[in-house]
Amino acid sequence: MLLDATARSQFLADHPDWALVGETISRVFKLTDFNEAMGFVTRVALAAEVADHHPDIDIRWSKVTIALTTHDAGGLTAKDTELASTIESLVPSPWSLGGRRQ
Repeated sequence: MLLDATARSQFLADHPDWALVGETISRVFKLTDFNEAMGFVTRVALAAEVADHHPDIDIRWSKVTIALTTHDAGGLTAKDTELASTIESLVPSPWSLGGRRQ
């Protein structure tokens, strides 16, 4: 079931680092280096397997972009927002990002 406008707005209010474009939510995570980025992506992959919901992942050295949509439902669902919340919990601690979480 697709999320309605209220649920979308609430998710974005609660998770301001995520952007909604069409039927996809995405976020760019800036990590300290390639090794930290790959470790983060590995944690995301494991969480995605558990959720049986797989994001699009783009890795650019220390920058990882995650995009979520539910293709078989034709848009944004609770699966996307739930996995996005889980992914946020996998970000390394702020001190490893030079004192800033992005």
